Amino acid sequence: MSTPRPFLYVKSGCPWCAEVENYLHEHGIAYGKADVHDDPAALEEMERLSGQTKAPTMRWDDEILADFGADELDVFLRERNVVK
Repeated sequence: MSTPRPFLYVKSGCPWCAEVENYLHEHGIAYGKADVHDDPAALEEMERLSGQTKAPTMRWDDEILADFGADELDVFLRERNVVK
């Protein structure tokens, strides 16, 4: 079964963003990414999708995970059987 590719909204210098990216790399999960500091359109999209401006925010298919760390991401992915 294939899983949709997640898209990550990050802010440069954000330790939680780096933690989440490391988690995705460690688990071999490919993802798209936009730095909302450098991309005003991405910031606007992130705000529209999540209702807030905190990063990281992830769009995975039709689900949004906002303002989270690697622990919350781990739970999110395990509940969806993406990681074991």
